[in-house]
Amino acid sequence: MSEHDRTNPVPLPTDQELVLKVIPMPGDCNANGDIFGGWVMAQVDLAGSVLPARHVRGRMATVAVNQFIFKKPVRVGDILSFFSCVERIGRTSITVKVEVFAERFHSQGEYFKVTEASLTYVAIDDNGKPTQIANRQ
Repeated sequence: MSEHDRTNPVPLPTDQELVLKVIPMPGDCNANGDIFGGWVMAQVDLAGSVLPARHVRGRMATVAVNQFIFKKPVRVGDILSFFSCVERIGRTSITVKVEVFAERFHSQGEYFKVTEASLTYVAIDDNGKPTQIANRQ
């Protein structure tokens, strides 16, 4: 763990919902020994879909990754916490923000933001065509 990690833990968000926790394993590593960015992106997509699913209550698809920022590397054994909130609900789409925090396995309870993203999902019918979101609360 770098000196920067030891001295700058951050608080977890209180205005977002914890939607996923996962621990990356050695098979998820790139040649540098860090976790593949693509693996992290896949987990963010899964986490990002949780809140829109409550509104869509049917099929939906990821239509845009509006922003994706890797802030720190993710390591084998990190405990990743994915927090999400709905940013916008449109007629057929929902945009969510996802923030990912890591606890280093040997210093649990200290969190570091490793990734943040904004994704948009669209409600689709059985033919894959956009459909109106019924539960637009």
